[in-house]
Amino acid sequence: MKNFLTKTPVVITLALICCALWGSAFPCIKIGYRMFSIGGNDTASQILFAGIRFLLAGLMVILICSFIYKKPLIPHNGTTVKRIFILSLFQTILQYVFFYIGLANTTGSKAAIIEATNVFLAILVSGLLFKMEKVTSKKMLGCLIGFIGVVIINLGNGVDAHFSLTGEGFILLSTVAYAFSSVIIKYFSDKENPVLLSGWQFFVGGFVMILCGLAGGGHIAGDSAPAVLLLLYMAFISACAYTLWSLLLAHNPVSRIAVYGFSNPVFGVLLSALLLHETSALNIRCLVALVLVCAGIILANKEKAV
Repeated sequence: MKNFLTKTPVVITLALICCALWGSAFPCIKIGYRMFSIGGNDTASQILFAGIRFLLAGLMVILICSFIYKKPLIPHNGTTVKRIFILSLFQTILQYVFFYIGLANTTGSKAAIIEATNVFLAILVSGLLFKMEKVTSKKMLGCLIGFIGVVIINLGNGVDAHFSLTGEGFILLSTVAYAFSSVIIKYFSDKENPVLLSGWQFFVGGFVMILCGLAGGGHIAGDSAPAVLLLLYMAFISACAYTLWSLLLAHNPVSRIAVYGFSNPVFGVLLSALLLHETSALNIRCLVALVLVCAGIILANKEKAV
């Protein structure tokens, strides 16, 4: 399995599948807010909605992979439970609570640009703080090119120099949480099953977010079949994409995988155009951004993975 997950065609295919799934979450979240009657500024209900999604994602991973492994996918000791809570704190709770509160206080385009810095942060945290790999000029140049692509695709969509702690500041904090979660999953995967960690951290994180959402007065209203199916699909996005991403991180350098994250907003724009009919976003900027993102990924992966 380890050799299989380090092969370049496999890495490219699985990483892009993950990013395409995450990209589809952008329009699905907008559709979901409409189906479940969640206001754009109703942060508590948004956190509650996300919590239900992540709890369902955790259940999907735990149940389906227990069937695949032919044994219950449950933690068997206190050390594993502790690692699950640590990972869940960074990957789900901090990242998404900061993200949803921040998103309510800034524009989607500014959030997408700030979120793209998580690639830089993941590589820096992995290389400088945890000494897991070298931070080379090629990796950073590739990141810079990919980041420019993300900026270009969002130009002119409410991007300005305004900065607030609870808006852009919280989005930045969510990227810091993501960067640490990428390194934590790689570190813990040397000692634990990354699939088990993925499923249970979602379950724990989703449960905590549900409590936070309810405590803040959040509520959702939507019991139609399309609304339920959409929620299940969004849970599948998290369950499938993050589990695959965790497996890739477990067997590859963080920089080799993290850089594919630049393609998330590109997929988001393309799928929003398809599902939300936001065709105005499909222009020369989108093409240039796609080229730069691809160039950045290729350059950052130029060196042979270790």
